[in-house]
Amino acid sequence: MREAITELLVDLPPAGNITDLLLRTHDADPGRALYALQTGGQWRDLSAEEFLQQVSALAKGLLASGVQPGDAVAVMSRTRYEWTLADVAIWFAGAVTVPIYETSSAHQVAWILEDARPAVVFVEDRQKAEIVLDAAGRAGRADTTTVVRLAPGDPGDGATLMSLTGAGTAVSDAALEAARSSRSLADAASIVYTSGTTGRPKGCVITHGNFALFAVNTLEFLPEFLKQEDARTLMFLPLAHVLARAVQVVCFTGGIKLAHSGSAAQLLEDLTTFRPTFLLAVPRIFEKIHATAGRRAAETGKGRLFAAAERTAVAYSRAVDARGRGGRGPSPVLRAAHALFDRILYPRLRAVFGGEVRYTVSGASPLSEHLTHFFRGAGVLVQEGYGLTESTAPCTVNTVRLTRVGSVGIPMPGMSVRIDDDGEVQVKGAAIFAGYYRNDEATAEAFTSDGYFRTGDLGVLDEDGFLTITGRKKDLLVTAGGKNVAPGPLEEKLRESVLVAQAVVVGEGKPFIGALITLDREALGPWADAHGKPGLTAEQAATDAEVLAELQAAVDAANATVSQAEQIRRFTVLDVEFTVESGHLTPTLKLKRAAVVADYADALDELYSKGKR
Repeated sequence: MREAITELLVDLPPAGNITDLLLRTHDADPGRALYALQTGGQWRDLSAEEFLQQVSALAKGLLASGVQPGDAVAVMSRTRYEWTLADVAIWFAGAVTVPIYETSSAHQVAWILEDARPAVVFVEDRQKAEIVLDAAGRAGRADTTTVVRLAPGDPGDGATLMSLTGAGTAVSDAALEAARSSRSLADAASIVYTSGTTGRPKGCVITHGNFALFAVNTLEFLPEFLKQEDARTLMFLPLAHVLARAVQVVCFTGGIKLAHSGSAAQLLEDLTTFRPTFLLAVPRIFEKIHATAGRRAAETGKGRLFAAAERTAVAYSRAVDARGRGGRGPSPVLRAAHALFDRILYPRLRAVFGGEVRYTVSGASPLSEHLTHFFRGAGVLVQEGYGLTESTAPCTVNTVRLTRVGSVGIPMPGMSVRIDDDGEVQVKGAAIFAGYYRNDEATAEAFTSDGYFRTGDLGVLDEDGFLTITGRKKDLLVTAGGKNVAPGPLEEKLRESVLVAQAVVVGEGKPFIGALITLDREALGPWADAHGKPGLTAEQAATDAEVLAELQAAVDAANATVSQAEQIRRFTVLDVEFTVESGHLTPTLKLKRAAVVADYADALDELYSKGKR
């Protein structure tokens, strides 16, 4: 059984907790800008002193409302500064944060309220308040749930952030300190519910130690982009996702300026005006930026130039990899071509990220090797990592000094990764959660006898300790002929096509592998114009011969990466969009395979009953 271990770089006193890290940053430099708030299109810095004052005032308000150390307090909102303020205030009150995705239905919220039993729920606005009140009624907690609105100036009856803060003036500093210091590294800091694609979601108990040890060790492990004086980042992933909140703890621990962007429509403008130096993103963001750049180049008659620049970027990055393994590295001709494109085209791509991004971290789902090389060759280094809700944050990551494209890196400090005999990735260490809330049976099933968490993912470790994820045990397709097929790599390759938004590879119990494909509607219009088909609708495109030929080329490219038995023999184009709202994507834009297969059973039946393409 192969195993890779990275020793803990920094330890912390067991009696401490997350809030000590903020106090340490504040005491070192109270005037240091920790956050940037956007008002009227302008960014205004918020100092550590100002942030601590706001956190303390809100924490006192929670105590005044009856919240006690160890109690649960929920938050349901899109990403915004007030989410962070509420989160840290909950910890200062000694309480436990329960995040709820802003897209959750009343039915989903009801289960969380029933299981975690929060006395207070912060919501973004009146709409979210109505969902929570509905859910509280379903859960039988209507009389014991206080709803507090986060949005400044949001009209309506009930408690607001301002009124709750005002109620805390009677709470003494000594009482607040007693609550704050009552928690230790072993105590729960958050209960984070899994997506629950099958069965009811389970609450993962993330401790103060999980967050705090990740933060102090990550700063030492990734100093190139976290320990720079001007380091700053824009958070646009959902704060209900544990990784986003873990990164926030890293930021206030390291004195890194953080801003928030909670709107997809506003994101590109926020990147341009805030100009982050590093970013946390998911693969779909990189896929969209790549597709948009290619589409804009085609619209301006520079499609061939972009294609040449893309080939050069990928070749250059691959050559850099080869040099790291003792190879020759980029040839003089390749270096010259790369230098040319680095003057005339790559800066435009970097400008999409704000112009000053040096590093990005991609997580939540796999990013294709081609796109990783493309962005790195264009001057945006993508560090791919791997983790789960149960591991708080990445348990492996590629570092600036130790990178292997196609892998998800080496273990984070304090983490051990091994591959079981059946190929399952198992992890153990400082970031692994304490267990499932009020579910001892599920907790026992999740761990091996020697304390390793069973991830359910399949992978391999190379001789240098780099982990590569090859699939998921539950997603592994077994055809009628008994062939095991991992759908993930095929889907990644299909999404490289400019026309493909999502691809779902299917074939469980079937005679061959197939695929359901949805079209990228933003890319379809420009593609249709360029091919003499102006006004082509998504419905028409689903049966258009040229579109199908383009998709077949993408399928052929994917098939070239696998054995004949694993190849996609037929595909169907669905005239739909998979979205978070439709229930087919998670809030971090990961595909919900089971939901797609269930909802499009008729399309699957047709796929396997029609003639071969």
